[in-house]
Amino acid sequence: MNTSFSYTKSYILNREYFTECFEESVTLDRSIRAYYKALIFLLIGTSLLITGVNAYASLFIVGLSAVEGLSVKFKKTWWLWRQMMSKAANNDIELVINEQGITSKSLYINSQICWEDIQSSSITNRGVLIRHPAGISYLSNLILDQSAIDYIRQKLK
Repeated sequence: MNTSFSYTKSYILNREYFTECFEESVTLDRSIRAYYKALIFLLIGTSLLITGVNAYASLFIVGLSAVEGLSVKFKKTWWLWRQMMSKAANNDIELVINEQGITSKSLYINSQICWEDIQSSSITNRGVLIRHPAGISYLSNLILDQSAIDYIRQKLK
């Protein structure tokens, strides 16, 4: 007899969950390449200031370069702040893992990742990264029990 698997868990999208998502899914680039956009904005703004074309526009572009540079330097803080300002932050999410795929539902989120849509995945020490056409999703081991983790591993092979 073949029984279908179904796992349901509710959790809150809080700062700790977002922090773990960032730490497990984003690679930080501290090289000069990460600052290219900020440097280009600075060069354009400075050249406009020197030529005297439009002082307000050139100062805006110089300010934009500073904001862009700070967003690279403080990428984690910047990303966490944006997530915490979203409608989904601090709301209850219902996660359902079954034969069809992985579904997340809340007042503001309703997404489903079908097993056949998953392009690649990687198991980390703290969760599962799933790459699909809509982007990258992360599931923390804190919201999964061992049977759900085993089922996901079996489905992603």
